[in-house]
Amino acid sequence: MSNSATIRRQRLTPLWLLLPALAILVPMFAYPLYQLGLLSLFDYGQPQVSGGVPARFLGLGNFRTLFGDQVFWTVLGQTVVFAAGCVVVTLAVGAALAVLLTRVGRVARTTLSFAALAAWAAPAMTGSVVWMFLFDSNLGLVNEVLGLPGYNWLYERSVAFALVGAVVVWHSFPFVMITLYAGIQAIPESVREAAALDGAGAFTIFRRITAPMLRPLITIVVIQSIIWDFKVFTQIYVMTRGGGIAGQNMVLNVYAYQKAFASSQYGLGSAIGIVMTVILLVVTLFYLRALRRTGEAL
Repeated sequence: MSNSATIRRQRLTPLWLLLPALAILVPMFAYPLYQLGLLSLFDYGQPQVSGGVPARFLGLGNFRTLFGDQVFWTVLGQTVVFAAGCVVVTLAVGAALAVLLTRVGRVARTTLSFAALAAWAAPAMTGSVVWMFLFDSNLGLVNEVLGLPGYNWLYERSVAFALVGAVVVWHSFPFVMITLYAGIQAIPESVREAAALDGAGAFTIFRRITAPMLRPLITIVVIQSIIWDFKVFTQIYVMTRGGGIAGQNMVLNVYAYQKAFASSQYGLGSAIGIVMTVILLVVTLFYLRALRRTGEAL
């Protein structure tokens, strides 16, 4: 067998191994995405769902309506800012705790790891309800401790976003912490010891040695966090009861739900879903590129 044939066979082997997963995942994702795209091209509402009125073809009409709606751009901006804030805080908390894990004893490390994994394993609905109870204006433990009886944490737009963001970070930081901790453990201890012998402090070692060596992992967790936080739905919907007062805490996923199901504008809601899908596909391409650079993907 020639070298070129061997190389070609080696390149095709991972694809053959992926075929069973692709045979299941592609129909599960392709068909709903096709239906979503098809629905976004029609004027489809409650009369069409009931079967009494045929759907009217609009072409790109739903997208023109969407892009001409100032509310959509406001919600998109809020979504980007909210997701960016969650990603930054998640990365900061996860990285700090990852470094902490390398400096504490076995008992403390095990306890912290189990606590973080418990937060990660908790369903979004459960976590949101628990946090709402803690910050309840009348019965909440937080108001009792802080001496703020009757204070409504979800009344003001920025405070409500901050509270929901805290819940999102609470669910997300364990992934960052565990991933970066594994990366730190893979760095040879002799490198850090040599830097310490040269007089470098802990912060200098992290900034000049640890962080650059963790850059591929940091890129992956950042892109993954962007994908997760951009499409947050449960925490916002549950804690702000559908987007807050007058929709002040609306994000794109909740906006799509409101248009599609609360207003019965299924075509317009599908158009919002397509826009979100395109945005996340672009982010996913960067994610796959980062995986390729680390040797974890083709």
